[in-house]
Amino acid sequence: MPTSSTNIADVQSSQDTRNIAIDKVGIKDIRHPVRILDRAGNEQHTVATFNMYVELPHHFKGTHMSRFVDILNSHEREISVDSFKDMLREMSERLEAKTGYIEMSFPFFINKIAPASGVKSLMDYDVTLIGRINNGEYCTQTRVVVAATSLCPCSKKISNYGAHNQRSHVTITAKASSTIWVEELIDVAEAEASSEVYSLLKRTDEKVITERAYDNPKFVEDLVRDVAARLNEMENILAYTVEAENFESIHNHSAYALVERDKEQQNRKL
Repeated sequence: MPTSSTNIADVQSSQDTRNIAIDKVGIKDIRHPVRILDRAGNEQHTVATFNMYVELPHHFKGTHMSRFVDILNSHEREISVDSFKDMLREMSERLEAKTGYIEMSFPFFINKIAPASGVKSLMDYDVTLIGRINNGEYCTQTRVVVAATSLCPCSKKISNYGAHNQRSHVTITAKASSTIWVEELIDVAEAEASSEVYSLLKRTDEKVITERAYDNPKFVEDLVRDVAARLNEMENILAYTVEAENFESIHNHSAYALVERDKEQQNRKL
């Protein structure tokens, strides 16, 4: 005899007697196609990796994992800060949770123009949208990882034949009071590096970039301070974390620095 859904036991909703609430429970590393809206108003079709969690009260045995996937499949339109909030709200309502979290990571592409030859090539950046809802209140952050070039000031000062440089990753995680475009954060990171990097370069471009980096040496400390100074000037940035990691070319380790500021909290203290 066929069994109706009303006759199937809902084990997840059964009582748990251990009296221990779970802070985060859900699904990790599920990939889903998304459409990302960029600053120019165009859509980028890409694949994102999602982590989705909710808080589980102590009296429930488990959460309904299938509902996370169902929510993803219902949001195939372009993803923006607003639609990201809609997903958070729907998730907390569907899973009857006061607190919920979504992390969405995806590659973001910019068509960059080489500085001398003018050749165009796509440059990819790792981007993560981070969202949290707690009792109906939202908190969203945008994280970008930007590859750049850094040239060592010490090496330039003490060497007779040039200076060593390395590829760096500048990571900005920002909370904003209004829409913050991914490209805005990328622009800040690339402007403050010794030089930005490109996917495709001609010899004339290599000359320009090499000389630009040589004229603009930066320690890893300089990188995070200069990026932080730019973010301090942006009124819509409420809080941020700036990280820089230099993958050293003459050492068997990376150099690393971090600056973290909550401008809202600082303003309250003034």
